[in-house]
Amino acid sequence: MNSDPKPRILIVDDMKSSLLHMKQILVKKENYQVATAENGLSALRKAKAQKLDLILLDVVMPDMSGFEVCRELKKMPQTCDVPVIFLTSKNDSASILEGFECGAVDYVLKPFLAEELIARTKVHIQLNRIQNQLLLAKEKAEMATNAKSLFLANMSHEIRTPMNGVVGMVEALKSTQLTEEQQEFLEIIDISSDNLLSVINDILDFSKVEAGQIEFENTTFNIHDSIEEVIKMISFKTNQKDLYLNFNFDRKIPEFLIGDPLRIKQILINLINNAVKFTTDGGITVYCKLVSLVNKTIEIKINVIDTGIGISPEVKGKLFKSFTQADASTTRKYGGTGLGLAISKSLTKMMNGEIGVDSVEGKGATFWFTIKLKTTSEESIIEEFENEDIGKSKKSLHILVAEDNSINQRVAQYNLEKLGHKIEIAENGELAVKMFESNNYDLIFMDIQMPIMDGLDATKKIRSIELKAGKTKKIPIVAMTANTLKGDKENFMNAGMTDYIGKPFKANELSTLIRRLS
Repeated sequence: MNSDPKPRILIVDDMKSSLLHMKQILVKKENYQVATAENGLSALRKAKAQKLDLILLDVVMPDMSGFEVCRELKKMPQTCDVPVIFLTSKNDSASILEGFECGAVDYVLKPFLAEELIARTKVHIQLNRIQNQLLLAKEKAEMATNAKSLFLANMSHEIRTPMNGVVGMVEALKSTQLTEEQQEFLEIIDISSDNLLSVINDILDFSKVEAGQIEFENTTFNIHDSIEEVIKMISFKTNQKDLYLNFNFDRKIPEFLIGDPLRIKQILINLINNAVKFTTDGGITVYCKLVSLVNKTIEIKINVIDTGIGISPEVKGKLFKSFTQADASTTRKYGGTGLGLAISKSLTKMMNGEIGVDSVEGKGATFWFTIKLKTTSEESIIEEFENEDIGKSKKSLHILVAEDNSINQRVAQYNLEKLGHKIEIAENGELAVKMFESNNYDLIFMDIQMPIMDGLDATKKIRSIELKAGKTKKIPIVAMTANTLKGDKENFMNAGMTDYIGKPFKANELSTLIRRLS
């Protein structure tokens, strides 16, 4: 049984005989619901008053021409998407072109055959309904994707907040006197927390990719040093498995480039970790080579070559899809979210590059990706690094930390006091504002999600107090948050914040930030 309502059609013609003739054809033969109008003004009133599937519009009418009526219909929200078919005896190209420019979808030339009128009417009603269904399906799909992405992001936020306590306390313990056995236990906790954080970051990055929220930095960096940092970081894992990890670098690549080193390292970490996971004998070689250098654009290819289990042809097609590994036994044996390669593919594409794999089952695999970056002059590099040194200070600061989580309070306090600063804690935004009013602080670290008053409102309140007091130098306020979605940074800055640091953070990140702001 067809549950679709009968199509509604409005016929506009100043000749009553034509109106009656067309209405009779469409009602008797197709059982359409048909309304009629004898002039343009009447047509506009009736079009506004009811939901239409199609308008048949005569071109030549006394008060308003069909072209004028069509232009008005396309301006109104109620009728702008309703298809219009012109009825006319004019078949010159200028008239036809003007009609399409007004927004018409078709023409029916007078005199017409009943079969032609029915066929054209039916086609455009069906096309319009299909288009509306597609738009509705698109909206539903977007809503579902956004809901899923929001859920994943919220879950990641809730996990990252306690992870800040874990990472912070591990770093704190490392600086204490430990027995050899305690040191071994701490290393296990450290590795486990890094692995957990890697999974959390995968989930968060996947949600960002789906929601179109990935952002890229354009900063000057040394690509050789960036890759070497990754090699050093992962060498601990390869040493544990008694694998070699070699790095070959094409010296034709310029020393400094412009791009996002963190995203490049993220892709490389995913590929090398993947290689380590599936390799038990031999090892991994990372080879970075120049593909092309045209004007100031450079294309680089990075290969990650392993001597692992290899990949069968049928599995290759699945590798870069979300939540996918070779098979269920792979997940049980080797672990992982199955998101790393999918995220790497998205990141590579966003950097105008490609990613792929060459492999023979049982004979290892070569994962590779290409990226396009900009080169930079030596003069601009010197200027950039000179500017970075301006304003650095090693003096002890009086710092206010607004944070409601007691563990994260302890983490922040430990790290900041270790850097030689004096710390005071506010458990919510309201208290932070009051403490700001009665003390002279050099810097404020502000959590975003707090009871009574959140970090954004507290920052706005502090900026308002400064404005009323006529202060020309504003206190630096740093968002200390697990919120890292697109738009979050803009919200922080719009509220009056100076910078932000993501949770969980390392002590060196905190130190670098403070030096930059003090």
